[in-house]
Amino acid sequence: MTSQLSTVIYPVKDLATAKAVYQALLGVEPYTDAPYYVGFRVGGVELGLDPNGHAQGMTGPVGYWPVDDIEQSLAALAKAGATVQRPVNDVGGGLLIACVQDADGNVTGLRQAP
Repeated sequence: MTSQLSTVIYPVKDLATAKAVYQALLGVEPYTDAPYYVGFRVGGVELGLDPNGHAQGMTGPVGYWPVDDIEQSLAALAKAGATVQRPVNDVGGGLLIACVQDADGNVTGLRQAP
C-alpha cells in the first residue's frame, strides 16, 4: 500500500447541485461527468460524487487508499480486526474497490488500479 490517499468519494442525493458546489470549491471542471459519477482531479487526488452511494450504504465520504493487491490487503485488514463492509467489486475498466470498517465504525476504502 502506498502512503498517499488517492480518492475520496462522497455519496450525494442531488448530483447537479453537488457538482456545482465542488466545482466552485475546487475551481476546476470535472474530468468525468456522467449520471452515475462525477469526478474531479486536484493535486493528485480524485474527489468523486456518487449519486448511488446512499443506496449502497454510504453514510458519508469514504477515502480510498491505493493497494497493489486488493485481495491480499483486504485479508490482512480482516485478520487485523476490520470487518469487510463492501467486498471487492470491479467498478469499470478493471478498477477494483473494497471497503472495510474498523471497530469504531469508520469506513476505509481500498482501490486497485487495473
